[in-house]
Amino acid sequence: MELTISIILGFMIIGAIYALHAKDLLSAVIAMGFVGYGLVICFLLLKAPDLAIVQIVVETITLVIMVAVVLDSTRKELEVSFDRRSLLTTIAGFIIFAGLFYFFYGAIQNLDPLGMHSLRMAETYVYGAVEKTGSINLVTGVLFDFRAYDTLGEAVILYTAALGALTLLRMKGKK
Repeated sequence: MELTISIILGFMIIGAIYALHAKDLLSAVIAMGFVGYGLVICFLLLKAPDLAIVQIVVETITLVIMVAVVLDSTRKELEVSFDRRSLLTTIAGFIIFAGLFYFFYGAIQNLDPLGMHSLRMAETYVYGAVEKTGSINLVTGVLFDFRAYDTLGEAVILYTAALGALTLLRMKGKK
């Protein structure tokens, strides 16, 4: 699974880099959609279907809106010359990336290896959920008693994204 996720992340990085350098804005939007849908696949591989559902809905709505905007506007990016300021910006971007990578590498050293489970956070849920929730089914007890606000937040995100898309689509029709 680690190899599959690494390959998907590699394609996501390639898609993001292509989106940055694409001359056609529609191609850049589609490349960014590829990054979002790659994240959906990663969530599914990591056994997080609730996050995958939220990501796929928000990604689809965002992609539809961005494609509609690009099709209504000019598709070509304005030509800009490469000067000293853009060179300094590129160097600063690489320095920031290197710094973030250094801190990321330091942070992952403290994590358990993938597949190894530690119960330091989940021990309360695993051993005390039946008494605290009254539910024999551990998953149901955790979802409805411990993670209810999280599930409510995901539902609010879905409804907000759908209402935002409907509002934007109705505004175009009224013109």
